[in-house]
Amino acid sequence: MKQLLNLCLLITFLIGYLEWGHDQKLFIFQGEADIFMKALHDPLSVAHPLILIPFIGQLIVLYCVFKREPKRMLNLIGIGCLSTIILVLFLIGLIALNLKMLASTIPFIVTGIFLLRLYWRRSPKS
Repeated sequence: MKQLLNLCLLITFLIGYLEWGHDQKLFIFQGEADIFMKALHDPLSVAHPLILIPFIGQLIVLYCVFKREPKRMLNLIGIGCLSTIILVLFLIGLIALNLKMLASTIPFIVTGIFLLRLYWRRSPKS
């Protein structure tokens, strides 16, 4: 169950949508592709906390997808790292009343809540 929710968390993270300016828009997975291309040529250009923290979160959650029984704290750290960008997108969508941005963040938030509730039901010892 946890592996499936972690996989859903990764997928819903990647469909986060951002719009800015006049006719500027992209999904997170498109932005990541651009970042990887830039990182190949100039690694220091992508050394920013708003880039590195969600990337580390993706690696942690991806590890939890393949781990039979992922550690609770590790999974919570991964969710927290991914939430940095998604919650910013949610807040921007809410302030700007941008329904596309809001709609793209809701699946991640719902999946994250399910995963958090799953961890809260069980004690750390079990």
